[in-house]
Amino acid sequence: MHAFRRAVEAGDIDAVEALLAEDVVFTSPVVFKPYPGKAITAAILRAVSGVFEDFRYVREIGDAAGPDHALVFTARVGDRELTGCDFLHMNEDGLIDELTVMVRPLSGAHALAEAMGARFDDIVKEAEARSA
Repeated sequence: MHAFRRAVEAGDIDAVEALLAEDVVFTSPVVFKPYPGKAITAAILRAVSGVFEDFRYVREIGDAAGPDHALVFTARVGDRELTGCDFLHMNEDGLIDELTVMVRPLSGAHALAEAMGARFDDIVKEAEARSA
């Protein structure tokens, strides 16, 4: 099992953050522009852990020794069920330097966008505080 999966399933966002490279790029399923940097990525992941309900990984795809991994999950946002995938790329130091999340169906993505949008000012404040 990938260390990121173990940390997420344990609800240990500090351990998740420790797995991120300083120059990690997070690509959201609901926002066009990627978010560069460890502080903003960790803040987003901390917020989404409070938005997703009944989150669980259902499949892990990839060579355990390779740099690319896909973690398929199910979750709920309010009354909307969704399926998604976390795509991870590991750098030569074994840290995550790319994290792309995709979700479906569209109604689930809309619910996620709305819930995260409501928290985004706090996400930015947390990221700014962590990078100061």
